[in-house]
Amino acid sequence: MAESEFDATAAEVEEVIRNRRSVHDYSDETVADETLRGVFDLARYTPSGYNLQPWEFVVLRSDGDREALAECAHGQEHVVDAPVGVIVLGNTDPAAHADRVFDDWLAKGYLSDEETRDALVEQVREWRDRSEDENRLWTTRSTALAAMTVMYAARSKGLSTCPMEGFDPEAVRERFEIPDRFEPVMLLTMGYPAEGADDREGPRKFRRPVDEIVHVGGFDDSE
Repeated sequence: MAESEFDATAAEVEEVIRNRRSVHDYSDETVADETLRGVFDLARYTPSGYNLQPWEFVVLRSDGDREALAECAHGQEHVVDAPVGVIVLGNTDPAAHADRVFDDWLAKGYLSDEETRDALVEQVREWRDRSEDENRLWTTRSTALAAMTVMYAARSKGLSTCPMEGFDPEAVRERFEIPDRFEPVMLLTMGYPAEGADDREGPRKFRRPVDEIVHVGGFDDSE
């Protein structure tokens, strides 16, 4: 890639990051299936531990489904107003995709031999014996990254989103028949913003400065 092309790409990425905002007000414009599929296609490139990709997404588009999701989300109105609702799930079984992942590593030369491949599969399978809390934390870490990728991908296609942690996970499980092995990590609303709802010219909400959030060489809590 030429330097000028790289600079243009970097600027576009920065634009997406800086201008993403959580939006509650959506227009009536329909999100095309192709656009929505493109968002989740980009989400596939999210990094995860050992590339195990524990995430799944339940996409809700009908009025009835979004109304049901809003009930699980303590009546938040934008869940109904947005044309798309997303349940972000993390698989708490670390080895769910281990065979396929490490077969791919072996086939592409990232592993030297089948013995190494088998050892990695066995290592990940042993993680199943960890506590429920450990595996919930494990899947939440990677799945939250995937949710952020979805939000940036949506922004790159002109869509707005809003992440939500205010919901009843057990109600979500029951209403949408989510298997026990999946952890409801987050809800997202998605759609084209209503006029002025995603105004990038408006004042940005407070963000802590770099010098406050970055600790070089160790954590300094002297102030």
